[in-house]
Amino acid sequence: MSKSAPNASAGFTMTELVMTMAIVAILAAIGVPSFKYVTASNRIASEINGLLGDMQFARSQAVKEGQSVTVCVSTNGTSCTGGSAWQNGWIVFLDANFNQQVDVAAGEKIIRVQPPFPGTDTFVASSGAFTAITYNRMGYAPTLIAANITIKLHDSTNTTAWTRCLQITPIGTPTTEKYGAGTPACT
Repeated sequence: MSKSAPNASAGFTMTELVMTMAIVAILAAIGVPSFKYVTASNRIASEINGLLGDMQFARSQAVKEGQSVTVCVSTNGTSCTGGSAWQNGWIVFLDANFNQQVDVAAGEKIIRVQPPFPGTDTFVASSGAFTAITYNRMGYAPTLIAANITIKLHDSTNTTAWTRCLQITPIGTPTTEKYGAGTPACT
């Protein structure tokens, strides 16, 4: 066994402590902006995939149930409220009479509800009149116009790196794409 020297002390010197703090500060300065990009990008992808998933769900339910199913903007979660601001939330419901309104008396029921986005992201359709999509029992959306509909999702800073688009074809097929990576409508 060896005895420690009586004058030796355990701990860090001031130089070691300052060097360690400098290295941590440099790593934080490099890592924090990257982390912000990752979190914003993941949030945007999650939000757009929510609507994409609900449209695909509505389409499959229309075929499965043999009746029309509608996805529409809804600020209250119980009825179609109109407007092209999809960030306010939406509902998916069985639409037996094909009128894009929830008619409880007609036996129509809501099968999914998406609450409003918690942040300041905007999710607006290129056509201000696009507030709902209805799929018929064959999985088509016969009420759409002849051109594609694009719903753009932007963060509060309107950074193009985080912009995503939901493209809906005239027959009702939804797809997503990044800003500038696909159709001219998503630029």
